[in-house]
Amino acid sequence: MTARRPTIGVFDSGFGGLTVLKALLELVPAADYAYFGDTARLPYGSKSVETVARYTVEAAHYLESHGAQMLVIACNTATALALDRICGAAHVPVVGVVEPGADAANSATRNRKVVVIGTEATVSSHAYRKALEQRGLNARERACPLLVPLVEEGWVDHPVTEQVARIYLAEAFSDGFHDADTMVLGCTHYPLLKPLLRRVAPAHVCIVDSAESTAGTVAAQFSQLLPAPAASEERRSAPRLKFFATDSTEKFKRLGQRFLGHPIDDVQHVDLKE
Repeated sequence: MTARRPTIGVFDSGFGGLTVLKALLELVPAADYAYFGDTARLPYGSKSVETVARYTVEAAHYLESHGAQMLVIACNTATALALDRICGAAHVPVVGVVEPGADAANSATRNRKVVVIGTEATVSSHAYRKALEQRGLNARERACPLLVPLVEEGWVDHPVTEQVARIYLAEAFSDGFHDADTMVLGCTHYPLLKPLLRRVAPAHVCIVDSAESTAGTVAAQFSQLLPAPAASEERRSAPRLKFFATDSTEKFKRLGQRFLGHPIDDVQHVDLKE
């Protein structure tokens, strides 16, 4: 009797969560993956907590119906605004992106001063600040709203993007935070900017990628999903990947490969009712 590999469901409002999936594929290659991008209803940042919770729970149930035995909410806004609601509604373990990022920052910092950059919605929720302060850290959050459209434009190494990032980080590391030694990337688009941010951030700063941290947390919990060792494992080298999107599948394929790092061949269109 061959044991099926466990399936991990990954949810995001759009494409950024593919950086989390990319990290998961490296750290947890023994799983299969179903990725749901709610591209028709993004951005989530401008929506109410109630709406974000409803959309995310719908997507979570959809992923469960496709066999997900664990859910990764690879969306900072959904994690920040609705993680409790999602955990309450789901029937499988749920991992968000905020707590793993805060844990990683706590491990990285020496002087207990941390800067978080993210979208307006994530920063307004203060989810990272609360999580970091619970760990005894001194945190400053800075919204960087221009970075997501620049990444989606493909300008990850463009002089304009570098100039914008310099301005944001100069503000983030001012007024008593010039010596902060850790910066959390509180948006799943930002890993694509890591080389640029490394150049722009103060040299002493450790950059924490919450996509990588989240994958690490999932890897630690994943062993509990594995089938009993008595059953023979499915012999496959590569995970099966399924992609679902609520808007243009062509756009998802085109933009998605930038985030995932390789082509996306097949995307199923899903129509979740309002």
